[in-house]
Amino acid sequence: MSMAPATVLQMLRGLSTPRVLTRIHQHRTLALSSAPTPLSPILHTARGYSSTAKHEAGGATTSTEGSTPPISNAPLLAKLFPQTSPEVDSNAEQERQKREEEEAKENERAWKRMKLGFAIFGGGGVVAGLWAVYEFGKPEVDPNGQTIEDEFTSKPLLQQYVQRMWKSLHYYQRMIQEPSRAKLLPDPLKAPYVQPRYTLVLEMKDVLVHPDWTYQTGWRFKKRPGVDHFLAECAKDFEIVVFTAEQGMTVFPILDALDPNGYIMYRLVRDATHFVDGHHVKNLDNLNRDLKKVIVIDWDANATKMHPDNTFGLARWHGNDDDAQLLDLIAFLKIIAQNNVDDVREVLHYYRQFDDPINQFRDNQRKLAEQMQEAERIEQSKTKPMVKQWSRNILGR
Repeated sequence: MSMAPATVLQMLRGLSTPRVLTRIHQHRTLALSSAPTPLSPILHTARGYSSTAKHEAGGATTSTEGSTPPISNAPLLAKLFPQTSPEVDSNAEQERQKREEEEAKENERAWKRMKLGFAIFGGGGVVAGLWAVYEFGKPEVDPNGQTIEDEFTSKPLLQQYVQRMWKSLHYYQRMIQEPSRAKLLPDPLKAPYVQPRYTLVLEMKDVLVHPDWTYQTGWRFKKRPGVDHFLAECAKDFEIVVFTAEQGMTVFPILDALDPNGYIMYRLVRDATHFVDGHHVKNLDNLNRDLKKVIVIDWDANATKMHPDNTFGLARWHGNDDDAQLLDLIAFLKIIAQNNVDDVREVLHYYRQFDDPINQFRDNQRKLAEQMQEAERIEQSKTKPMVKQWSRNILGR
């Protein structure tokens, strides 16, 4: 029974899936030696269609269902289903083997490069270590070139160099972690010079000035509102010291422009700080001043964590023009100086419990003013003694 060409084409499209094509290829290679399988009718139908196509094109051979397929139909089936061609399979296998060989070669080259890198890195480390032992472990010499004996001279040569190197590295570590000198400030002034009773330690960045950077101008530093008046007033009662973790090459030009009148007596920069847990800490023990008379103004609690009771926390200034905290700070410091507070740490410890100490001081001042006004009003409303009233009447007053 013959089938319509459209039906055959639909059947061929259904057979073009990879799974069916693979089964067709297997049965085609075993067609001459094996019995028909459930896929044999499909193969015979496909081959019958191929024979019909040949007959229409001028071929003389036709096949019927159940007959042995001629060998000449294999190339035509490979053309209809290229996936079933043995040549395609062998080419794919060759490509796969070629890719695997290339990947193996690339992996081998990568491993060689890695070993070379490790060798170079290790060799560089050994050379650097030997250079460090020699450079930092060699003994010192005098101007005449003679070796200066030290505590390591009597030891074996290698031990001498290693221990001297270790001592040098420990010295540089202390230079980074500890202040550069034991006394950060000179001794207090003696008479006839006037030494202020209190020492005011100020942070520069975001207390006196605010750094700002743009593509057009680069780094600029903006003065805080009221900073000129603040320095002038505080200099009357306080020894002003700027203590910051910034580098001196940045700090000194800024303070020269900020303080042309010289109200700031001393400047301490990063080399005067302790480096603790990743923070530059201001250690007041090296300040060479009585800590009962030292007030630190800073916004960073980590910078003053060694002496929190000497710290008056001020909110960090971000460059806004409506800031007025320095004016309130002047009033706070004036009260301390005018009342001759013996130990400022007691006052500062009280304000340390508040999130915004300067705002709390402002509220305390307002409440005090209200109490004074109320006391004055009560005093004025009291009845005056009768004797005073009679005397005034007699004298006509």
